[in-house]
Amino acid sequence: MNISVIGTGYVGLVSGTCFAETGNKVTCVDIDAAKVERMQNGYVPIYEPGLELLFERNSRQGRLKFTTDLEGTVKKSDIIFLALPTPPGADGSADLSFVLKVADQISEMIEKYTVIVDKSTVPVGTAEKVEAILARKLSHDLFDVVANPEFLREGAAIDDFLKPDRVVIGTSSDRAREKMRLLYAPFVRQGNPIIFMDQRSAEMTKYASNAYLATRISFMNEIANLCEAVGANVDFVRKGMGSDGRIGKRFLFPGVGYGGSCFPKDVQALSKTAHQAEYDFKILDAVMNVNSIQKKRIIGKIERYFGSDLTGKKIAIWGIAFKPNTDDIREAPALTIMRELLERNAQVSAFDPEAMENARAEFDGHVTFGEDQYEVLDQADALCILTEWSVFRTPDFDQIKSMMKAPVIFDGRNLYDLEPMADIGFYYNSIGRDLVEGKA
Repeated sequence: MNISVIGTGYVGLVSGTCFAETGNKVTCVDIDAAKVERMQNGYVPIYEPGLELLFERNSRQGRLKFTTDLEGTVKKSDIIFLALPTPPGADGSADLSFVLKVADQISEMIEKYTVIVDKSTVPVGTAEKVEAILARKLSHDLFDVVANPEFLREGAAIDDFLKPDRVVIGTSSDRAREKMRLLYAPFVRQGNPIIFMDQRSAEMTKYASNAYLATRISFMNEIANLCEAVGANVDFVRKGMGSDGRIGKRFLFPGVGYGGSCFPKDVQALSKTAHQAEYDFKILDAVMNVNSIQKKRIIGKIERYFGSDLTGKKIAIWGIAFKPNTDDIREAPALTIMRELLERNAQVSAFDPEAMENARAEFDGHVTFGEDQYEVLDQADALCILTEWSVFRTPDFDQIKSMMKAPVIFDGRNLYDLEPMADIGFYYNSIGRDLVEGKA
C-alpha cells in the first residue's frame, strides 16, 4: 500500500519506518525543510535502538521517503497517518490545532478513497472533529477516519511496533476496517489481537492505558516513601507484590517519578477530559500530585545531608533522559532536580549516554557536562543517579571513591544492593530502603 505519515516526530518516524519494513511504500511529510533534507541524506533525528538500521535499509531500497510536498503525497496515498504534536495547553487539555489544521489542508487534496488515521494521542471525540472538517469539502464516500492509538515504549519502540501486544483500531466502516486489517496483518502473525472498536473507545483506550501505568508508578513511589518511614524494604515489597499474577511485575519500580512525552501529558489531558465531562476523577489528580512531589524528594535527602545552603557544593548527575535507551528529556525528572540544585547555588556536572545534546540546549551553560560518567565526578561532593542506564549498573566504585571529595551517593533508581555499598564504605541513600552509612 501507499502510506503517508504526516509528522516526523517520534511516533511518525517509528511508524513510517516500520510500515516500510513490511513492504509498504511510505512517504513521511514534514514542514521543516531542513529536517527533511537531513533525513533524505540518511540522518536519523532521534535516538531509538534499532531505528537507524531499519531507516537506512528502507531508505536505500526506496520504500521510505521524506518530503515537504503534502499535496503530492496525499493524492497518491491509500492511508494517511496523522502523527502530529498534541501538546498540553495552558489548561491541561490537548492542543489539537496541528491535527485539525492538517485535516483542513488535506480535505482540499484527496481525490480518491483514503483512510485518514489519527495516530497522535488525542482526546475522546477527536476523530469526529476530523471527520467534520473533512466533510466540509469532501464527499463521505472519499474518506473514513480511523482512531489508531500507538502504544510505543521509548527505548523499545521498534520491537513494540513490529511485535505489538495488540493493535487497537476505532472505526465503524467495514471498508476502513479491511484496509487496516491488511496493513497490520504482518505485525500480528504470532496471534496477538487486532481489536476493533468504535472511535471514542479507541481514543479512551490510549489515555486509560497510560494513566493506569502512571498510577502504578505513583502508587509504588508512595509505598517506597512509606517503607522508608516504617523501616521496610521496597525491593522485597515489590517482589512480593509482583509475584501475584493479578498484579504482575512491570511498572513497580520506585524512583524519582515518571516523565517523558506521554505519561505527564496524557494523565493531564485525561483529567481535563473528566473535568469537562463534570466527573471528578480523584485518582488522577492524586497521581499527578504525587509525581510532582516525588521529583523533588531526592532534593530533600540532599538537603538533610548537606543543609539547605548548597552554595559551593558540586553535585554530579548520572542520567538526564527520562528513561534509558532514549535521548528524550521531555518532562524528565532529572531536569526538575537539576534546576532545583541550581536554584540552591549548587554546581551541577552531568553525564548521559544519549541526552547530552538536548540537555545542553536546556541549560544554556549553567551545567557542566562530562564526556563520560567518571569525568563529572572529579571533586564532587555527591553523586545523584537519576536514570537507570545499564552503563551505571556496575561502575568502578574504587574509581568513584578516588575522584570524589567523599563517597556519597543519592540513588533515585535503586541500582545497587545495600550490603555491598556498606562494605565498600559509601554513604548510600536510595528510594524506599534503609540508609547506608558505610563501614569504611
